[in-house]
Amino acid sequence: MGSTALSGALWLGLLWAGSGAGGSCQGKCCQGRDATCVGEGWREGGGYGTCYCDGGCRRAGDCCHDHGQACPAIPCVVGEWSHWSGCAEQCHPGLRVRRRYVQQEPQNGGEPCPALEEKAGCLEYLTYQGEDCGHEHVPAFITTSEYGKERKRRAASSPWPSDKEAAGYCVEFRTESLSQHCALETRPHARWMQYLREGHTVCVACQPPAMGPATRRCSGDGHGAHGDKILHWEAIGNSQCQGTWKKIRQLDHCSCPLVHSFIFT
Repeated sequence: MGSTALSGALWLGLLWAGSGAGGSCQGKCCQGRDATCVGEGWREGGGYGTCYCDGGCRRAGDCCHDHGQACPAIPCVVGEWSHWSGCAEQCHPGLRVRRRYVQQEPQNGGEPCPALEEKAGCLEYLTYQGEDCGHEHVPAFITTSEYGKERKRRAASSPWPSDKEAAGYCVEFRTESLSQHCALETRPHARWMQYLREGHTVCVACQPPAMGPATRRCSGDGHGAHGDKILHWEAIGNSQCQGTWKKIRQLDHCSCPLVHSFIFT
């Protein structure tokens, strides 16, 4: 009994040594799934035979035993997001963009790169020369409050004094209706529209440059409207996501949860 076990152990040891078990993947790590990146030896999950040293072997479960050591997984590394761009077109609802770039490509089945570009709806009220666009928008055009952070940064560096002097305000509304297109929105830059719900209280901030230069108000803010008056809104980035709401009150600052916080654009 003992002799048989010893013989088996010696046989396995010789097989291990003769199979290149000490380095089946040494010097032949391949990116992606590559049928030519093959070895013969013990597999990571057990068993002896054909095994692989490519970037897809972990998903397939057929890596050679030393793949993790010889071909360590290196995840994708990306840089910081750029600042948001301006609107693609002045004086009309459009899109803004921000990007980041790959600093290290993934290797050996490492974590793939995340999205490198984000888009969001926007609307500029001034031309590139700083002149007012000269038209009023009847519905309230809204977008995510995250765009407000970029507006504050741009206002701080703006050459137009009015951008720095206007304080802004907040308006609370109760949503009365909305189209089904809001909930169906799945694009990354427009996913915030999914959180719009009938009957919810939302906060919409009025900030420069959405404020009219003369009125110091945002178009569609319901100024002078009674609480029972139906007002209209439309989401920037998807003109089919629209609906109605009623004004509750105007405040100096917004205090709604982030998913229910928007800005006039």
